Amino acid sequence: MSLPDCKSTGKQSTSPVKSKSQVVQLNIGGHVFSTTLATIRKFPDSTLADLFNGSSKARMDSEGRYFIDRDGTHFGYILEYLRTENLPTKHLQEVHKDALYYDIKLLVKAIEETPQFFGETVGRQQFLNRVPNYRENLEVIVKVARAEAIASRYSTIIVCVVKTEDDLARYKDAIDSLGALKESVVTFGPWKAPASGEDLLDCIKMDIEAKGYNVKIQPHSKAFLFKSNDFFYKLTFKWW
Repeated sequence: MSLPDCKSTGKQSTSPVKSKSQVVQLNIGGHVFSTTLATIRKFPDSTLADLFNGSSKARMDSEGRYFIDRDGTHFGYILEYLRTENLPTKHLQEVHKDALYYDIKLLVKAIEETPQFFGETVGRQQFLNRVPNYRENLEVIVKVARAEAIASRYSTIIVCVVKTEDDLARYKDAIDSLGALKESVVTFGPWKAPASGEDLLDCIKMDIEAKGYNVKIQPHSKAFLFKSNDFFYKLTFKWW
């Protein structure tokens, strides 16, 4: 792929570029970035650098910018790393995916060694993988909450958390006390991991809020033969 010289119109031609200080413009899924050829080629063995080494046919947008058909929301963090080698401090999961896509190996490795990424992938996600139907249950919770949001400021879902098989046996006795509500209870567990029920509730709240919802979790107030916060919680969505 040949690199462009800048024309007086501001658009780029397809004549070769020899200077590493050449300014290039990128359109990453509608997000526009300006940088130098040297920055893009910081890691010559990366897929990103390969786009500019003449071996691939460039895709240009209507303004003469190099076009990559990928979400560019977090590409600024990639560009900052290429410029300074400073790691991002947020959106590590998303930046890690981009670093894998562009095959920037040093950035991939550096992100994977951060405490935040390690804690999320090795700690939290490994725990959630041991909770049966965790992600499916989250989808059910959101679906039911949205169905109950008509002309209402709040939607409340009852969530049951049972960590052990013994808890599950006790839960079967206690759930009858819910009456008609028991049909809509979303149950998590049991699981085999050191993490507690409170840890799971934190994960539920975190993952639902990551979808853009405003939620609060508190123990269900109805009295049972056992403590209500042993099993049942109210997960309340606030819509406005």
